[in-house]
Amino acid sequence: MIARETSSATAAIDPAWRLAGPALFLVLLLILALFRETVVDMASIWWRSDTYAHGMIVPPIALWLVWRLRAGLTALTPRPSYLAVLLLAAAGFGWLLGQVAAVNALTQFALVAMLILAVPAVVGWQVARWLAFPLLFLFFAVPFGDFTQPKLMEWTADATVAGLRLSGIPVYREGQHLVIPSGNWAVVEACSGVRYLIASITVGTLYAYLTYRSLWRRLLFVLVSIIVPVLANWGRAYMIVMLGHLSGNKLAVGVDHLVYGWLFFGIVILAMFWIGARWREDEVLPQASVDVPASGSRASVAALLTAGVATVLVAGLWPLALWQLDHATGRELRSLAPLGSIAGWQKSDAVSPYDWQPRFAGADAREQAVFAHDGRRVGLFVAYYRNQDQQRKLVSSTNVLVASDDPVWARVAGGVKEISFDGQPVRVRTAELRGLESSRLLVWQWYWINGRWTSSDAIAKAYTALSRLTGQGDDSAVVILFAQQDRPGAGDATLGDFAAVAGGEIGNALRQTARGR
Repeated sequence: MIARETSSATAAIDPAWRLAGPALFLVLLLILALFRETVVDMASIWWRSDTYAHGMIVPPIALWLVWRLRAGLTALTPRPSYLAVLLLAAAGFGWLLGQVAAVNALTQFALVAMLILAVPAVVGWQVARWLAFPLLFLFFAVPFGDFTQPKLMEWTADATVAGLRLSGIPVYREGQHLVIPSGNWAVVEACSGVRYLIASITVGTLYAYLTYRSLWRRLLFVLVSIIVPVLANWGRAYMIVMLGHLSGNKLAVGVDHLVYGWLFFGIVILAMFWIGARWREDEVLPQASVDVPASGSRASVAALLTAGVATVLVAGLWPLALWQLDHATGRELRSLAPLGSIAGWQKSDAVSPYDWQPRFAGADAREQAVFAHDGRRVGLFVAYYRNQDQQRKLVSSTNVLVASDDPVWARVAGGVKEISFDGQPVRVRTAELRGLESSRLLVWQWYWINGRWTSSDAIAKAYTALSRLTGQGDDSAVVILFAQQDRPGAGDATLGDFAAVAGGEIGNALRQTARGR
């Protein structure tokens, strides 16, 4: 049963809203117009991605939540806050950092933060506190969460293997690939459960806000909405493998694999909401006490207009700053500087498995070659990027060694290793790839960002942002070495010997390419 207070019907509407309301609406529209490219990027992700399709309904839900609070809202007195304008400036700088580092999530979070901060900037913190949940709920519109996929996939594989073994089914596991007597299975991105997790957190947070009034119950339900989908996804993965195994691979394969998964997830989430409803608290919509301000304390027309103009001007600084940085871009790159001779190593033909290629799209220039020495071979792959943007960039979730749907290669192991390269210690990422014909490749990967070496995606992004902000451009490259791992340790020894003598030549080639900006 929902009880509503009726005293709000007689609540006075502060006359300042006649100007403050339209002013806030206009400021929000202008901010959206200034950052329209970011808005379009977000909307395109909502449209094409099943994982983030919920983003399309987040703004309408937020507006509905504001409408529910309208009675108390109109009784509040708008009072602009210049502190909020300063905070909005900081969010704008975050947007600029996201743009120069080509980090979509950072630009989108920053844009939402600017929209939220525009509310206290124009109409004050009292109004913003009143609308705290609807405003903060807008953050769920940002497509964010893909970074959890590797860990969720690992946990799902762990749980599936444990369940199968408890069921008496022998399992051989290599990476995220499982082999049982009835066939082979792989835990890929779609099996990570990130879709279930994001959907559950979004809906669970809204449900907690609407169902409970006490903070601890709301937080507890949000926590449950995080844990339950993870556990449900483990059960879903185990159930699908068992269905396939027991049916001779006639069930839970192909399209029905996903259908069964969503059906199971839906049942679990509905059960979670049904159980949560047992402790619901009758809703009493909060009402604002009518605070009649003393003479002269109400925001003047000049103050409201000044705050609105200041908010738009501060927000508009950052697209202008980006425009200036974009006009300092380097000239178009067509090829890498030639690689000098590498002592003891000669170029060789690329025979299997050295014809393998990493998946790095959008590079301005790339080089792939195979070098041989005393019967040993090393593959070298370099992809070089300049004038990067949100669609074409070095560090991206789509730039990988092996895609999950690769018909030939699968990644079965990974780690990190410290080597000496180009006269300095470099921490590289390692991976072991398995081919269809049981051939194996050991791969070393790291980045070069305008003269700096790193294997960290986050540090590479930070170096890129720093380089662009200091006017040095964003020239960057990925360097990948690979060798056949025909016996334990053989690949490491081969790659280590090659890196020791080739580091200087590779570094020089990258630096010469950058000097041609």
